[in-house]
Amino acid sequence: MTLPSQASPRPSRTRQHDPQSKLKEELERLKRKTGFGQELGVVWVPSATSKLAGEVKGETIFIYEEVEAKAIETLKHEFLDYAMSKVIEPYREVTNKLILLFNEEAYRRKERLIEKLARLL
Repeated sequence: MTLPSQASPRPSRTRQHDPQSKLKEELERLKRKTGFGQELGVVWVPSATSKLAGEVKGETIFIYEEVEAKAIETLKHEFLDYAMSKVIEPYREVTNKLILLFNEEAYRRKERLIEKLARLL
């Protein structure tokens, strides 16, 4: 029988109280549930002066919230925002290419009109 004073601390119990570990665990749960963001990591950088609650830079979600519960909610928000951005990325790319084509065509038409008007003067 082990006396309570001799009991070794449980690693999982220590991790439960570490906000960084909780955020990592939550991120892994989100990845498993959605099948998205396998490349993502999370870093907790609590900051009272940051204007952002969190953001994604490259493949890292930075969480600036100081309160653990808010940090987890921010992680969920940033993860979903990232996943949604990845889903709509092809549409954004096509839209940007269409805009570029329309701009080029509008420029050609404008130049043709200017050339015709210049000849009239």
